[in-house]
Amino acid sequence: MGQKNNRVQEFFSVKFRRLLSGAPDGTPPWLEIIAGGETGGLFLPTDGPWVVHRDFGTLVGGIRALLVQALHPATLAGVRNHSRYEKDPLGRLAGTIRWLTVTTFGSHAAVAGEASRVNRLHTRVVGENPVPYRAADPHLLLWVHAAFTDSFLAAHQLYCAAPIPGGADGYVSTWARSVEPLGLENAPKTFAELDARMDEFIDELVVNEDTESVVRFIRKPPLPFGVRSAYGLLFQAAVVSLRPEHRAMLGLKSAPRWIVIPTTRFLLKAIRVLIGPESPIEDGALVRLRRLGLI
Repeated sequence: MGQKNNRVQEFFSVKFRRLLSGAPDGTPPWLEIIAGGETGGLFLPTDGPWVVHRDFGTLVGGIRALLVQALHPATLAGVRNHSRYEKDPLGRLAGTIRWLTVTTFGSHAAVAGEASRVNRLHTRVVGENPVPYRAADPHLLLWVHAAFTDSFLAAHQLYCAAPIPGGADGYVSTWARSVEPLGLENAPKTFAELDARMDEFIDELVVNEDTESVVRFIRKPPLPFGVRSAYGLLFQAAVVSLRPEHRAMLGLKSAPRWIVIPTTRFLLKAIRVLIGPESPIEDGALVRLRRLGLI
């Protein structure tokens, strides 16, 4: 019976990781980068980002971050003019996951290499239509980072059980290290600072036809049929977790919290049971840290 369960978990694990990474065998192509290296990285298993990003609340946080970031016209222009999100949404997703996982679990050399890759991409994301934008602009980087941090923190707090070391302040302060290699030195260091930055950006946020188009795409992306229902719940979970002012601007109505929150918690736990507790990415990072005597 145990072997049968293992085979079932392996089957769904490959399917799940293939969807997120694009790798035919379900093994992320950046696994070797994370498992290799001769140093620690930005974070240890006792740090907030490690705890938050290993959990499946990130599935909700990622959707929420996309919705929030779509409210800034410069970010939206860069995505629409330079991203392949409509033609290859899963490919773009894989690229984002690569940055997140390498930065969270990789060695210092791996983080530096990933930051170099992202910085090269950012140098090409410039334009004037419909508003001036430059991906490497520190102000725009601050918005993207703040929206990302706020989203992943909110999703974890609402849908995941694992306590965050140091609480919200611990996550915000340590995750600020992730964007220093991208050139952002003034990332928020406390939740109060993060809250203040999100408030300061309100006057820059707008909703136009492009925003509405992106939101429609995020609501119903071209995913495989078998995962559409689960994604629909994750989308509703993201909407529930939005700040009220952002939800109002986006014109999204929240489903009843008393239904969405427990149902989403159950779904995330079910995914963990279905694919098994092992995570090749995290396991690779742990093997490296043990080999180096850092844990």
